[in-house]
Amino acid sequence: MLSALLAACSPLRAFNAVVPQDRGGVAAERGSAYGSHPRQRLDVYRPRTWRTGHSALPIIVFFYGGSWQEGERAGYAFAARGFADAGFVVAVPDYRLVPEVRFPAFLEDAAAAVRWVRANAARLGGDPDRIVLVGHSAGAYNAAMLAVDERWLGADRRAVRGMVGLGGPYDFLPLDIPVTIAAFGQERDAASTQPVTFASAGDPPALLLHGALDTTAYPRNSERLASLLRAAGVDARVKLYPKVGHVGIVTALARPFRGRAPVLEDAVAFAREVTR
Repeated sequence: MLSALLAACSPLRAFNAVVPQDRGGVAAERGSAYGSHPRQRLDVYRPRTWRTGHSALPIIVFFYGGSWQEGERAGYAFAARGFADAGFVVAVPDYRLVPEVRFPAFLEDAAAAVRWVRANAARLGGDPDRIVLVGHSAGAYNAAMLAVDERWLGADRRAVRGMVGLGGPYDFLPLDIPVTIAAFGQERDAASTQPVTFASAGDPPALLLHGALDTTAYPRNSERLASLLRAAGVDARVKLYPKVGHVGIVTALARPFRGRAPVLEDAVAFAREVTR
């Protein structure tokens, strides 16, 4: 059954369709528009026990990966429900993809999604001033850029209390493989595309999680960004999971695979700490 699903649609959507999910996290909204483009839509999840009148909850905005070329929010309900079950309002946005767009359009979309979440936080049950950005792979890049480069969120960046990256690429010059050339190759100032360029004092705390066996975005990406953030006086932590690869770090968010690495546990503990 699983092999047939994987052949029929994107792997993470197929994975999401068959994996047992947390019942304590439920979808509050689906397909809410944060812009006019069909890809500018997001889903919102929150704890099943939340009711109108309850205290506002901290918010996680989760950006999925896919080399800036593929992905859809429906494939990541397993991750969103896990975070919602832990007590967060969770938004999962789609964003425009290569080749329709190139850098910086996907960052502009990510920022627009965060601003929409802030503007609508009260009715969603969330606190607009307690936001944690979480992302995997290309989504971790998006989260990191919003966290360290004030061009994208401007004054709204003050609401970002922390950033969690899963297997993220943060330092990948030169642009010498098809994926990065397609997404960033037109940019004259290549350094302006790199999170490591912007690490500085005043950036939010960061938890950079990486699989030790990741050969897509090597662990040195997390180590380099953390080193620069620490040098600037920012709380930046790196945790490597042995025997975990690039995809395994995100599938470890799902209930049946949490024994492989405590990715959800570590991300939740950090998010609670920085939004306390």
